[in-house]
Amino acid sequence: MNKYFSVEKFRYTFYLLSHPLDGFYEIRHRERGSVPIALIIVFLCGLTYTLNRIWAGFVVNDVNPRTVDLFSEMQGIFVIFFLFCVGNWSVTCLMNGEGRFKDIVMAVGYSLMPMILCGIPAIILSRFIASDEEAFYYLIVFIGTAWTVIMMLLGIMTIHNYSLGKTLVTLFLTIISILIILFVYMMLSTLLDQVFMFLRSIYLELLFRG
Repeated sequence: MNKYFSVEKFRYTFYLLSHPLDGFYEIRHRERGSVPIALIIVFLCGLTYTLNRIWAGFVVNDVNPRTVDLFSEMQGIFVIFFLFCVGNWSVTCLMNGEGRFKDIVMAVGYSLMPMILCGIPAIILSRFIASDEEAFYYLIVFIGTAWTVIMMLLGIMTIHNYSLGKTLVTLFLTIISILIILFVYMMLSTLLDQVFMFLRSIYLELLFRG
């Protein structure tokens, strides 16, 4: 258990924020990261996003809290997360990427930490700001989002040993691969539904005739 949840592993999360290039390099080559901790960060990021939709002040939030389903929100976050990781892994396997699937999971997971660090203060601030002060809220959200994007870019670039240009191309192809995966999933779902309905109609026909 200490292999995944030691104090050093948790501290490493914050080391990555200030030393992203060295941090992601050590994830790939020195096994410094932890997949369970990365998944916990994804969970906390999803929780922060959901709490923002529920508790953010009315000045910046027009969502009815009663329409927010925590389970559905968390499920959506994890689906997007794993789709991105699978899509990036499938692309980088064809482009000589050095990162393993677990390295991608850790790089993307750890990169979401700024969303949590900025999201919680943004929620608290939104409860107290006036209608002409929402710019402060959006500034914090922007900082968290930009910080996360930069971290993710550096993470993918470092674990795969890519140049910046090749990393950007890889991320573009990752989005394309995600769309392909979703398209194939929808096609298979539709096909299976049709097969099920066909078999069900045959069963009912035989049942009625019998």
